[in-house]
Amino acid sequence: MQTITSTNFEFPGQLGVYKGKVREVYYLENDLLVAVATDRLSAFDVVMPKGIPYKGQILNQLALRMMRATEDLVPNWMLGSPDPNVTVGVRCEPFKVEMVIRGYLAGHAAREYKAGKRELCGVPMPDGMQENDPFPKPIITPATKAEKGDHDEDISREAIIERGLVSEEDYTVLEDYTRKLFQRGSELAAEKGLLLVDTKYEFGKKPDGSIVLIDEIHTPDSSRYFYAEGYSERQKKGIAQKQLSKEFVRQWLIQHGFQGLEGQVLPEMPDDYIQSVSERYIELYEKILGEPFVKADISDIQDRIEKGVTAYLRQTN
Repeated sequence: MQTITSTNFEFPGQLGVYKGKVREVYYLENDLLVAVATDRLSAFDVVMPKGIPYKGQILNQLALRMMRATEDLVPNWMLGSPDPNVTVGVRCEPFKVEMVIRGYLAGHAAREYKAGKRELCGVPMPDGMQENDPFPKPIITPATKAEKGDHDEDISREAIIERGLVSEEDYTVLEDYTRKLFQRGSELAAEKGLLLVDTKYEFGKKPDGSIVLIDEIHTPDSSRYFYAEGYSERQKKGIAQKQLSKEFVRQWLIQHGFQGLEGQVLPEMPDDYIQSVSERYIELYEKILGEPFVKADISDIQDRIEKGVTAYLRQTN
């Protein structure tokens, strides 16, 4: 099946391009930014060699819907979406930290807890918890934004301010926005029979100095969800929770001897597994939004994107 794993566009007024793990970001005149969500799949900070059909469309459309559902609480960077894989917004100066917030002891936090740690990013974790238990109140555990090829690193609030990565005044805003977004995200998830377990938010400053939400929110790449039904019973029995996230990809990689560590060889994903990952992402979309996923035409994704974005830019100029 056709996927989009890299781009090489020349949009009107283009000044430069940045290629991230999943998104390719085009910088334009007048502080405009075009973010293309590719079908690349990243896990353990490593990009898999094969694309996942429809993944970029799913991530882009989910993020758009979630930003619209939270913009009354927290301003964001987006202006419009001229293509299913594309968001156009205001170019911002990103903060060099990701705001990770956790409502439950899962994923990375659970792995650290099992290793005997009772503090994460300077935040205490209570004794006597079992994996997937809720924290008494959600904890914020920031991470530094990695350069290409490096791993994101846990960091405390104090170290962020001490190192001058974010001023204390700005960090207070980031914390406030993070808690508000997580609360709204949890409410939206509950409406669909889900628990928002943990997620990450990224923020930046617009040219006027205001702080806004950037990147994606509440997608399976940035968040973990559990099914609410049966959650308590599974916890009592000590069995794994039924979840919606890309954790299933991480587990597949772990089973095949890969966690992104030095010397480990990335296993090849067979085509039938790639197809199953695509189907899981569609399931995630439909469960999180409560509506059917409509597949875009993928016969020539590059041409479709180029025409849609160019027409949009001409209309807005």
